[in-house]
Amino acid sequence: MTLSWDHARAVADAVLYEGYLLYPYRASSRKNQCRWQFGVLGPPGAAEAGLGEEGTLDTRLLIEGGGRLTLVVRFLQLQRRQGEQADGRRGLHPVEELVTPAGTWLSWDEAVEREIVLGPLNLAGTQRSWTLPLAVPGGVDVGEVDGGRLVRTRRELLGAVTVEVTPDDDLDAVQLTVANTGPPAENKDEAIATSMIGTHVIAAVSGGRFISLLEPPPSAAAAAARCRHNRCFPVLAGPPGTDDLMLVSPIILYDHPEVAEQSVGALYDSTEIDEILILRVITMTDAEKAQARATDPLAAAIIDRCDAMSPEAMQRLHGVLRDPRADALVPEIPDGVDWWDPHADQAVRPEIDGVMVDGVTVARGSRVRLRPSRRADAQDIFVAGRTARVTAVHQDVDGNTHVAVVVDDDPAADLHDWYGRYLYFAPDEVEPLGTEKPNAEGSSRWRS
Repeated sequence: MTLSWDHARAVADAVLYEGYLLYPYRASSRKNQCRWQFGVLGPPGAAEAGLGEEGTLDTRLLIEGGGRLTLVVRFLQLQRRQGEQADGRRGLHPVEELVTPAGTWLSWDEAVEREIVLGPLNLAGTQRSWTLPLAVPGGVDVGEVDGGRLVRTRRELLGAVTVEVTPDDDLDAVQLTVANTGPPAENKDEAIATSMIGTHVIAAVSGGRFISLLEPPPSAAAAAARCRHNRCFPVLAGPPGTDDLMLVSPIILYDHPEVAEQSVGALYDSTEIDEILILRVITMTDAEKAQARATDPLAAAIIDRCDAMSPEAMQRLHGVLRDPRADALVPEIPDGVDWWDPHADQAVRPEIDGVMVDGVTVARGSRVRLRPSRRADAQDIFVAGRTARVTAVHQDVDGNTHVAVVVDDDPAADLHDWYGRYLYFAPDEVEPLGTEKPNAEGSSRWRS
């Protein structure tokens, strides 16, 4: 359980700080003027009044075998840091930038991690619903520095978690809602100060197991199709093969997500590529780095970590070949031919290669209907059930086959062909067609 929990927590930490602070990590950067992109639960009425975000997220989880359910609700509490400069004539007064012999600080909105454990709840007992309060006190911390002080202020946060368990086929369907129940806000500053930011839930079950909602077994497919989610995406957490943890995330993930082992630390910048960000940080001027350090302690840690990175650590970020299959198509390269030369790859011919799907050979020119699976990304939802023309069949170095297509009735189809920009699907995500007309009415297997 410890290894599974550590694995899930690493991903949950990345979710918690997703978009917290963007490169170049300075308060003066325009893109850092609008923050807190994901998982914000605003106070009641804030969304309707145009002051903040909706106040709830809710989801439905499936558990087989009953057991005991523990919920770990995690979010950030906004903490306003105000610098106050000492002045012999006026005393202490607020400033945008506090400059002292000990360092420089900007007045800035920081955040404090909050984690509340609820349960365990006995799913096999007679009680089938719970309402569990969430409460985080406000407070003021004053830090004295030579020539001034830093005043950090937090507002009280109030919320509630409701859990309702109902039978669904042979499973327990757990309806889970997290709500901000604090007082209404009067303005935008107050709304974000009393919001729960980056809200997500790690659910753990003992004596039972969670059912994947992305790729449920056939026996649970109907129950999974009845699950609805608002402002969150529940996925199996922990290492592959485990089913005792579920991460209810405010961003789209896949089952068993993980942080790349090559990553040397969080960069908070909305899923940007680590190597590119680190290289850009290293090339910042000393003045820019000083501004970032003055913005936020987490930004200062990023600058220090990037400056201290070794060449070996950078090399690990540059690329890695992950266990290529022995039977993958890796052709021999003739002497005198560079590996990037098209003549080096004569064993793979995407323009004529084909793949068998339901007993039918699918190759360039074939027509198919698109059936994205539950492991597909959000963009694939928009083409589910539509027909398409196959342009090529590819195989990657891991031996996986990919069918490249152009969607019928796409007004840019000719352009896609011209510059080779296609959509790619696995063979089990396409349905071979005969002479059916493009995009005739048909049902999609996708369920949200």
